[in-house]
Amino acid sequence: MQSVAPDATGPGNRSLERYRDILRLHVLPTLGDYKLQEIDATDIDRLYISLEGKLHARTAQQVHNVLNACLGAAVRTKKLAVNPMAAITKVPRPPEPDHGTVLDDEQLRKLVQGFKGSSLFGIVSVAAFTGMRRNEILALRWSDLDAAKKTIRIERSVEETTTYGLRFKGPKRESHKRTITIDDDLLALLLGERDKLLRLVAGIPDGAAVDLGLIKLPEGALMFPDLKVNFVTPRDPRRTSGMFVRQAAKLGFQMRFHDMRGSHETLLLDNGVPVHVVAARCGHDAATLLRVYAKRTGKADTSAASVISAISKGSLK
Repeated sequence: MQSVAPDATGPGNRSLERYRDILRLHVLPTLGDYKLQEIDATDIDRLYISLEGKLHARTAQQVHNVLNACLGAAVRTKKLAVNPMAAITKVPRPPEPDHGTVLDDEQLRKLVQGFKGSSLFGIVSVAAFTGMRRNEILALRWSDLDAAKKTIRIERSVEETTTYGLRFKGPKRESHKRTITIDDDLLALLLGERDKLLRLVAGIPDGAAVDLGLIKLPEGALMFPDLKVNFVTPRDPRRTSGMFVRQAAKLGFQMRFHDMRGSHETLLLDNGVPVHVVAARCGHDAATLLRVYAKRTGKADTSAASVISAISKGSLK
């Protein structure tokens, strides 16, 4: 039976595992025999040259970031006098940003409606109309929903680690914790999902008249649990994404689960919602939002052209 490790209170263990793997796989084979004080800029240049053509640009950039952080820590703890990174000549080029697929409002509605009847319908609806990250959605508990105020509190996410398996963790940044307002339709959908779970708890078939107010979900019950296990175990994130990609493809959309987040943010920006409001809603730094997610849809560009046309009318004749 799948189990969930206790909630993480510090940095995500998955991140630490990834940093360790980067050092083990890509740095130590070249620099592992050196004493820390022996590593100089030439050695690092040689390392980066040896990795050229072997790694994706994003991985090469991660190698640089992790090694630089380690050497910087050595300077701060006085194990090194100077960080040799300051003198390197070969810096991995950052990867081109992958903006993914951005849907306009009609496409987003078509995508969501295409999941009706699927076990992912609720998850996809929340992703499309709140901009939450996949692992934040999978960690939502019913205690995070305030139906009276029409708000959802986001304060944890799911991560999968080699050491602990699936577990809940706090956000990377405090700004990732947030409370967002949802519309009436999404609230009604979520309350319908909760009623289904209440019926499962009580063993009551759909359609049978009963006062669900007398039934309680288990403490810590998730909105979208892995019901093959229990009400408090999250679904597998990768399996969830795989199911989404396959169903989206059948609907004519070649996209990732994460692209719904970018679409949500872009549609809000295109419709005039201030950047700082969108950033707060989606747990972003405003500058990051503009740099990475402020993508234009074809409809938005047409709208911009119409505005310019009205401004320039008659001046070009």
